[in-house]
Amino acid sequence: MKQILVINGVNLNLLGTREPHIYGAQTLADVSIHLDKIGAELGIKVAHFQSNYEGAIVDCIQAARGNTDWIIINAGAFTHTSVAIRDALTGVAIPFVEVHISNVHARETFRHHSYLSDKAAGVIVGLGTYGYEAALRFCARELAK
Repeated sequence: MKQILVINGVNLNLLGTREPHIYGAQTLADVSIHLDKIGAELGIKVAHFQSNYEGAIVDCIQAARGNTDWIIINAGAFTHTSVAIRDALTGVAIPFVEVHISNVHARETFRHHSYLSDKAAGVIVGLGTYGYEAALRFCARELAK
């Protein structure tokens, strides 16, 4: 069975309660359950990981080598700061989609730069938590080719 790994970074464990006017009311558990349901419909195993620690995310990415076909990553604020996560993603050579719930380009200037985007197969911003579903369906379509 094909596997897609969904990685959520710093502060995404607060989804649903953190600034709901920006990030919405769905919790990370809600998002995960929804993605698992879609994955089952598509015949794809969806694995989930969240950490507020950069090194743990790097370890997760490295552990995915050999058992993961695609990665969907919302690195949160690490998107704008982490060369280490970028290097891990390029080092394992697993294609990935970068997701952001909010439109980072309509927010503070420091959020406009991503260390991941130029290596990503695609970037989804500003679609709310639906961005995860869009990314999953894109990955599934790519796997079917």
